[in-house]
Amino acid sequence: MRKLLFIALLAFSFNASAVLIGGVEFPQGTASFADAVSEYDPGSPQPTTPNQGTSNAIGAPDFAGGGSCADQASCTYLSLGNGGSAVFQFIDNLLTGSGDSELDLWIFEVGPDVEDTFVEVSEDGLSWTLVGKVFGATNGVDIDAFGFTPASVLSYVRLTDDPNEGLTTGDSVGADIDAVGAITTRIVPPPVPTPEPSILMLFAAGLLGFRLVKKA
Repeated sequence: MRKLLFIALLAFSFNASAVLIGGVEFPQGTASFADAVSEYDPGSPQPTTPNQGTSNAIGAPDFAGGGSCADQASCTYLSLGNGGSAVFQFIDNLLTGSGDSELDLWIFEVGPDVEDTFVEVSEDGLSWTLVGKVFGATNGVDIDAFGFTPASVLSYVRLTDDPNEGLTTGDSVGADIDAVGAITTRIVPPPVPTPEPSILMLFAAGLLGFRLVKKA
């Protein structure tokens, strides 16, 4: 069992290699980015339907410029809406503190309009801590400044558009989120495979059951 655990961890570690995106280095590569949007409130006024694709804000950033989205399939970001919010979840990794003043979390906010966003973090998605605000475009947060440490394990990040900043109408109203990346992150090891019983053991169990039925 220990050997299987070691092999699983070793194989998983080889899949994570640092990447540099937008001048920011993510030591765990593409595994550093949020894996799901667990909640989405498009605010009011809301962005148009093509701009409400939650899957467009997960994984590594892929915004390449352009105007309004024709449909969700071709869009590369999620618009929060005026005062709207979205909860991002890390599944294969966990956000943690770095133990210093370096940035730990990076928000990729895109589009031509500078729109501010409040940032909160949570371990369980129920109890939240406000860790400041990003002021449009891509920007980072040092969560250590808010009492977190390398022992912290945070699965959720909630982003809320500041309704008092930026345009309050339009197809992509509210902050436009391309990706959420954990610079300081702890990889969650994959489940250790359970060894399957051998054919001989199955045969022996079947034979024992047959003998018990015969005696009865």
